[in-house]
Amino acid sequence: MNSERGRVAAEQLLPPVFLARLGLILPPEVYQSTLASFAEPGRCTFRVNTLKTTIADCVSELRLLGLELQPWDFIGEGFSVSAQQRQTLVYTAAHERGDIYIQNYSSMVPPRILKVEPGQEVLDLAAAPGGKTLHLAAIMGDKGRLAAVELVKQRFHRLRRNVERSGASIVHLYCKDGGAVGRQVPGRFDRVLLDAPCSSESRFALAQPKSWSYWSEKKIVQMQRKQKQLLYSAVLASKPGGLIAYSTCSFAPEENELVVAHVLKKFAGQLSLEEIDLPLPNTMAGLAQWRGREINPALQRAVRILPTATMSGFFVCLLRKHQESVGFSRS
Repeated sequence: MNSERGRVAAEQLLPPVFLARLGLILPPEVYQSTLASFAEPGRCTFRVNTLKTTIADCVSELRLLGLELQPWDFIGEGFSVSAQQRQTLVYTAAHERGDIYIQNYSSMVPPRILKVEPGQEVLDLAAAPGGKTLHLAAIMGDKGRLAAVELVKQRFHRLRRNVERSGASIVHLYCKDGGAVGRQVPGRFDRVLLDAPCSSESRFALAQPKSWSYWSEKKIVQMQRKQKQLLYSAVLASKPGGLIAYSTCSFAPEENELVVAHVLKKFAGQLSLEEIDLPLPNTMAGLAQWRGREINPALQRAVRILPTATMSGFFVCLLRKHQESVGFSRS
């Protein structure tokens, strides 16, 4: 399906309220290309698991199988193959061994911007299915301690299976509510990653009507409540001086800028938004306003990743905690 046909199909199939909202969030030219992206099967992207193999050895093995790999300049362990070669990649011995992890490029960004180091204590607060957890473990060289939390049992078991085949020994798994972790272990972690559960708007696919069948503005509000609780918990769990990466795969400002702005207000004077060095052409700054409402201008330091053939829509920001959290409120 060409881009114009994909755009027209998206306008015919996706919820009108969603389309109207998206038109307010994105510039016109980006809006058009984003609609087209919902119709196009993107390239299959993956990360080489450097805990089990080297990039060179893995690439050589896959190319011998006839896979046409394209490297990603931004992250050296990131590669892609065509959508047509996805099944071939899935059935390789490298995938079976856990030497590679199939994952969208956008999902590789939060672990990179969090600036984790070997020996640190790190928390992944909504960890399943584990792609970002394992990426963090690889960046840390499997040195330190990495706590991975997931509440939903089915997703927790999938997380556990992925960790077991990854070669990561520093990951400690917890099936519990991430929203309670900050109160239980306040000020413990050097780094916290929260890739929050969301309405998954960027994952809409015209070939899969179920991908948007449960979407509504009410759903966005429901997800926002969870996101606020989890981000509060992330702040409490972080050490003074620590960093917190917050991300979603939603376009909705209510799940992104407004969640972060709310937490900045609740922890006034204790948090700041860091600049993010993300040398990618398909990005835009966080929104300064939404539906006539002014947002904390610091949110323009957040980054919205725009859809491409290898990257889904994504929101990411980086917070620094400056002192122990006081005056905490869940409201």
